[in-house]
Amino acid sequence: MEKIRYISLKSTSPYHNLAVEEYLLQQTTDNVFMLWQNENTIVIGKHQNTAAEVNQEYVDSHHVNVVRRLTGGGAVFHDIGNLNFTFIQNVEPGKKEIDFLRYLQPVVDALQSLGVPASFSGRNDLVINGQKISGNAMTFFGNRVLEHGTLLFSSQMSDLANALKADPDKFIDKAVKSVRSRVTNISDHLPHPMTVLEFKDYLMEFIMKDNHLFGIQNLTEEEESIVNRLMEEKYQTWEWNYGKSPEYSMNKKIRTKGGTVQVIADIREGHIRDMQFFGDFFGEEDPQELIDQLIGIRMDKQSIADTLRDININDYFHNVTIDDMIELLTF
Repeated sequence: MEKIRYISLKSTSPYHNLAVEEYLLQQTTDNVFMLWQNENTIVIGKHQNTAAEVNQEYVDSHHVNVVRRLTGGGAVFHDIGNLNFTFIQNVEPGKKEIDFLRYLQPVVDALQSLGVPASFSGRNDLVINGQKISGNAMTFFGNRVLEHGTLLFSSQMSDLANALKADPDKFIDKAVKSVRSRVTNISDHLPHPMTVLEFKDYLMEFIMKDNHLFGIQNLTEEEESIVNRLMEEKYQTWEWNYGKSPEYSMNKKIRTKGGTVQVIADIREGHIRDMQFFGDFFGEEDPQELIDQLIGIRMDKQSIADTLRDININDYFHNVTIDDMIELLTF
C-alpha cells in the first residue's frame, strides 16, 4: 500500500498555507493529500501581474490578503466558504504530464457520492450543470508534481466578484489574464445540507478510504519552524506578491481642477522604471524633475505617498493636489 501523508491544516493564513505547500513539494519526498482553508484572500497565479488582477481599493478597505502561488493559471478568491485541496506525488523520471483528471477524479467521485452532479470540464475545471465550482493548477519540481484546486462550497460570491475586479484598460502587459467564469456554490446543490467543515471531514474520509492505516498527520515542530521562516522570508513579502509581476505598462488619466493629467509608466519588478505625463495642465516647473524623483520607487500607494509628501505638486501641475497625484499613480 502506497504511503500517503494526509494533512488537514488548521491555519487559515494564506501565507502559511502556501509556504506549507512549497515545503512539502520541495523539501520532502512524501506523497501528500492536504485540505486547507484561507481567510479572505486573492491568490495570484505565478505568471500574473498582480496589479492588473486585483481591485486594490476593495482589497485595502476590506482587508483582503494578496499572495502569489507557485503554480500558473488565473487569480482566484478564497474565503472560509472555499475549501482547497492539494495532491503532491513523486513521478517517474521523464514521465511528467499535465493530467488534471488523474487528480480530480477522486474529488468528482466524492461529490457525486453526496448527490452533487459534478463533472470535469475544459482543461482544469470542475463544474455543476456548466457552472464552475473548482479551478485547478499544477507545477513540477524535479520528479515531483503538485496539483491543487479550489472547491467553492459556501463562498460569498459578491466578495469574489468585487475583489477580482480591475480595469483592464489601465494595463498593457504580457501576463496571463484571469478568465471570469460563471460560478456556483456546492452547498446549493446538496440534497442534504452540511457545513463546510463537515464537507471537509467527509472529503478527507472519502480520499482516505483505502489508506486509513496512515491516519491524518500534523506538521512536526521542526517542519512548522521551516514553514514559518519560508512564510516570513517569501510569502508575506511585497517582493514576492507584487514585485514578481511581469514587466508591464500603466496608462491612466484623471480630471482635476488644474486640467486633465495622464500618466504612462513602465513597471519592472514592481518598481517604476520610466514615466511620462501628458495633458492640458499648466505648471511652473518641468514635470521631468518630478519624474526623476519617482523613478525607482515601488509601485505601491504608500511608497508613492511618502515620495510625494515632500514635493510641492503645484510647481509642476497647477491646481492639482497630492491626493490627485496619488489617485493618478496608484491602482
